[in-house]
Amino acid sequence: MSALPALMQRADDFASLRRDIHAHPELGLVEHRTAALVAEQLASWGIDVHAGVGGTGVVGVLRAGNGSGSIGLRADMDALPIHEASGAAWSSTTPGLMHACGHDGHTTMLLAAAHHLAQTRAFNGTVTFIFQPGEEGCGGALAMLRDGLFDRFPCDTIYGLHNQPGMAVGQYRMTPGPAMAGGGFFDVTLTGRGAHAARPEAGIDPVPAVCQVVSALQSIVSRSIAPDDPVVVSITKLGAGNAHNVIPQTASFGGTFRCMKRETLALVRARLEEMTCRIAEGFGTTASVTFGEMFAPLVNTPALSAFAADAASAIVGAGAVDADAPPVMGSEDFAFMLEQVPGAFIRVGNGDSAGLHHPAYDFNDAATPYGSALLVELVERSLPRGTIAA
Repeated sequence: MSALPALMQRADDFASLRRDIHAHPELGLVEHRTAALVAEQLASWGIDVHAGVGGTGVVGVLRAGNGSGSIGLRADMDALPIHEASGAAWSSTTPGLMHACGHDGHTTMLLAAAHHLAQTRAFNGTVTFIFQPGEEGCGGALAMLRDGLFDRFPCDTIYGLHNQPGMAVGQYRMTPGPAMAGGGFFDVTLTGRGAHAARPEAGIDPVPAVCQVVSALQSIVSRSIAPDDPVVVSITKLGAGNAHNVIPQTASFGGTFRCMKRETLALVRARLEEMTCRIAEGFGTTASVTFGEMFAPLVNTPALSAFAADAASAIVGAGAVDADAPPVMGSEDFAFMLEQVPGAFIRVGNGDSAGLHHPAYDFNDAATPYGSALLVELVERSLPRGTIAA
């Protein structure tokens, strides 16, 4: 029998918890209050707590029976540097920060699942609850892995989930195989020689050089990559000068690129740097190219993606489960965990909310029992009672 009815009965309690987290957002790798709240809740339910994993990460371990199998369940905890405009009574109390991606909801889903499993213990083996810091481009997954996450807390399989605005509450979506793009961030500065705007011949203007580079970089997608290999290169920042009558010394831009294969990531990075430097040189400027946090492509284990779809179907019926959804070009650093442990990443309907990373976004508390019920179902199916240690 699904855990959904029992989780529905506790929905209001966990909605209050989620709204408290929402009202106190914290950026990646400094989620001290959130981590302390998670640790306190887990400990109160008799779950072994390990704090400070990868900085502000928290791991809870729950054992039942004598089974040797283990499963990991992961949620992210960090917020974003966005000024909230949701109008909710539980809006952010920290100006300029908000939970605009629903990580407050993901944390709550995992807490609700942990509470239910701690009460029922209807499994045989070990469940590891992984509360990850710094998903939003801060390297939180890698920080936990460098801190020995799976050496200290071995997992046979691992699952994560994310809310999906525009998908009805009570629906699920899975993508077998490559599911989300890998990618990276980049910043470029071109340096010329400043001058009076009335005497451009006295300077080396970096502005037209930047314009040419920005335009040329789009040819990476159209001329360096096979048409059946999805790639996106987006310039999202652009800046130069602050006066009408001054040719600036420098001009800069930045952005992101997303690819579905690791080898394509390496190719795009190399072409981006090469093209930038050569074009800059042609204009008499010099280029500085720096790359920020890189994400691996997220690849679900096909058999475990199907396993998750079957588990979801047992809760809501097969008609509410898309077991073969197309991949998306967004990135998710849960991918690094999936490179070390087989598993799957699942989308859970958030209803008709504002989009992710939008100032008006708010996680839909009605989605919490559905996310939690799926996590419980995955545990109970992966570690069924009646099995014995090998």
